[in-house]
Amino acid sequence: MLRVATYNVRGLKDDRRALVRVIRALRPDVLCLQEAPRLPGWRRERRALARAAGLSVAAGGRVGGTAVLISPAVRLLRGYGHRLRWFPGLEWRSVALAVVEKVVEKVVEKTVEKDRERYAVCSAHLDLVAGARLRHAAQIMPILERAARQSGAAPVLAGDLNEVPGSPVWRLLSGRYTDCFTAVRDAEPRIGTDGEDGRAGATFPARDPRVRIDAIFAGPGLTVVSYGGADVRPGDLSAASDHLPVVAEIAVTPSAGA
Repeated sequence: MLRVATYNVRGLKDDRRALVRVIRALRPDVLCLQEAPRLPGWRRERRALARAAGLSVAAGGRVGGTAVLISPAVRLLRGYGHRLRWFPGLEWRSVALAVVEKVVEKVVEKTVEKDRERYAVCSAHLDLVAGARLRHAAQIMPILERAARQSGAAPVLAGDLNEVPGSPVWRLLSGRYTDCFTAVRDAEPRIGTDGEDGRAGATFPARDPRVRIDAIFAGPGLTVVSYGGADVRPGDLSAASDHLPVVAEIAVTPSAGA
């Protein structure tokens, strides 16, 4: 089972101590970042954040501000950044992609056996312009699935989609992948309920969450075990960034041959 989190950290412009506390509370095996530092010294800034949170930088370049951090619980097999199609007048977007391996224990006929599960995890931050968002989402899926296929891994996509469920990008991704929030909510209806104001699972803005624009999607062959946020003081969440993080536990489905 892999614990995957996604978090838009707003260029580390907010309270870094609160940010580190939030990340540590998430206890991620893999953390997908959006708006990671991109200004001069960006590598140093990302390494410092990772080190403070007990993680290491696995993937991501300067362009696009996406990155993937990993914990010592997983082994990095491959990590890189991939620039997406550029649209004139818009920000140049990218994804960060890390293929990781985790040793898991399974009980087989009363005997504990160790198995190795591989996951290809992609961090994405889509555009504010609807047309670019949709084209980039369509571009990202084959990039992720090619990386997963080449490494014998299961695909996981996480990030800031910049649009709400039911919109074109969500429909596109949900046609291929499982929205982790929806999977857990449907299995346990009490999860994510917060009255009748339609804000269940909202991630933005952090001080008064009204919309769900950050998400984790599990690819074919994966089962969503849990989904939630960071168990910290609300003040830390609003001080750390303008987005709320989310975290999901994802496992290879036994019938998938893992």
